[in-house]
Formats: sequence, C-alpha cells, structure tokens
Amino acid sequence: MFILNLFPLIGVPILLYCLIGLGYLGVMDSTELFTLTLVSETQWVLNVADFLVILAIFLLYIEIFKATRTSAISIVDHILSLGVFIASLVTFLIWPPAGTSTFFMLTLIAMIDVIAGFTITISTARRDIGISS
Repeated sequence: MFILNLFPLIGVPILLYCLIGLGYLGVMDSTELFTLTLVSETQWVLNVADFLVILAIFLLYIEIFKATRTSAISIVDHILSLGVFIASLVTFLIWPPAGTSTFFMLTLIAMIDVIAGFTITISTARRDIGISS
C-alpha cells in the first residue's frame, strides 16, 4: 500500500500505452474490448485507447484525493508526478507512436495531476498552518 501512495498512478496508463505502442500500435484503435447496444439501438464500442483514457481519469481522481495529504511522502509524489508529466510530454513530442490524440489526452491528464496536486497541497497546508490569504 505504501508503494501506491508514493508512485504516481497516472503513469500506469501512460506506461501501458507505451508498452502497447512498442509492438502493436494498431491494437489501440482497432481492438474492441466490448460492444454495448444502447437504448437508441446505437452500438457503443470501447477500444483500448478509450479504455486507457477512462482509466487515466479514474486514476486522476485518486491522485487528487492523495494530494490532500501534507507529508514528506506527498512532496515525493508531486516530484514523481512532475517527472511523469515531463516524460510523457517529451515522449509525445519525439516518439512517433505517441503522436496521437489519445497520448496527448493522457499527457494533459498528467499535467492536470501536477497542477491540481500542487494547488491542493498548498491550499491544504495553508489551512493546516492557519495562514490566511
């Protein structure tokens, strides 16, 4: 459990994307995880790329919840989250398989994690210390 508190979870879908992209980039959009028929008789198809974005959004919620802590571990978590964002941004810019809208959305989610993490931690620390704005 300690490792989950320290490791930035947003890195999981980014790492999965990179691992899939190393060998089977066509898998992202072409492989259907499942198809669901809606009430409107429309077929909703969930592929691997969509699943990774959904996973990243759920993990972002957990990361924002983790940002409410004020401890030395949270500082390390923020630094690692910043590292994940920088690594994903560089990967997006220089690695051709990562030059997709899906990877860009994952990079944006990593950026939101960094910004929200620092903002929430600073706000929580101010409240804990009693600094007024």
